[in-house]
Amino acid sequence: MASMTVANPPSTAVVPEVVEDLASRETPKAKTPYERMSTGQFLVAAAPMGLVHILALGVIFTGASSTVAWACFALWLGRMVGITLGFHRYFSHRSFKTSRVFQFVLAVISQSAGQRGVLWWASHHRRHHKHSDEDNDPHSPRQHGFWWSHIGWFYGKGAMETDLDRVKDLARYPELVWIDKYWYLPVVALGAVVTALWGLEGFIVAFCLSTVMLWHTTFIVNSLAHVWGSRPYETSDDSRNNVVIALLTAGEGWHNNHHHYQSSARQGFVWWQIDLTFYVIKLLQLFRIVWDVREPPAHVKAAARKRG
Repeated sequence: MASMTVANPPSTAVVPEVVEDLASRETPKAKTPYERMSTGQFLVAAAPMGLVHILALGVIFTGASSTVAWACFALWLGRMVGITLGFHRYFSHRSFKTSRVFQFVLAVISQSAGQRGVLWWASHHRRHHKHSDEDNDPHSPRQHGFWWSHIGWFYGKGAMETDLDRVKDLARYPELVWIDKYWYLPVVALGAVVTALWGLEGFIVAFCLSTVMLWHTTFIVNSLAHVWGSRPYETSDDSRNNVVIALLTAGEGWHNNHHHYQSSARQGFVWWQIDLTFYVIKLLQLFRIVWDVREPPAHVKAAARKRG
């Protein structure tokens, strides 16, 4: 893997500035929380997502062969890890380094989940950490209620905007700007490939059903992980650890850990806190696809064991 040696951008390698918490950087005064759309506006904006939900119900009529059922599971879990490893731990928090080529690969895989673009996702997530469970948090259940934090904010007025001031480290790469602008291309391409392989049954089950499962398992981190679980660390927000959410989201359910020490690629701080995404990161590190993987320091791990 000698081609992945570190070089200064815009070379073939990415050298993110190492900071303790990108989300806490000084930025212009935050905008007011997104306004709620009228019912009519919401129905129009959410129509594509609603259609995928309706199509997923078609499994009742098509059924699912074992091959397609396994494809559904693989596309759910694979894209779940893609979001947590790519959108979250790499792009939002820069918790490890990688090559410029693999950075783009991570963006494409993450965007195949149908949760908009890489710059958009990282920008909103950094805003969440800077104002977690405060008035300007885009999806706080404390401030705005469960359904708003779960899905409503995604279609709030102004929610489509990307605050580029929060993602200057990412926006300097033209390929990321391009794929962010055409965020739907990986989703459409995946749907087309699945349909070509398995026909209508594949489209309904392997693509639509897995996408609906993926949306809601991702969204529960915003909603339930700030409501349900334990709080070993006294953070300023309502973040909680929850083993069920951790299992469903490839390790994202150790949310109180994450809010306590945000820049870590590892969110399950002790051995029994299962963190599938971190295991994948370590595997990639073994093959030198990623490097400089950041973990919590010894005193944080020791405190986690004590609180366990």
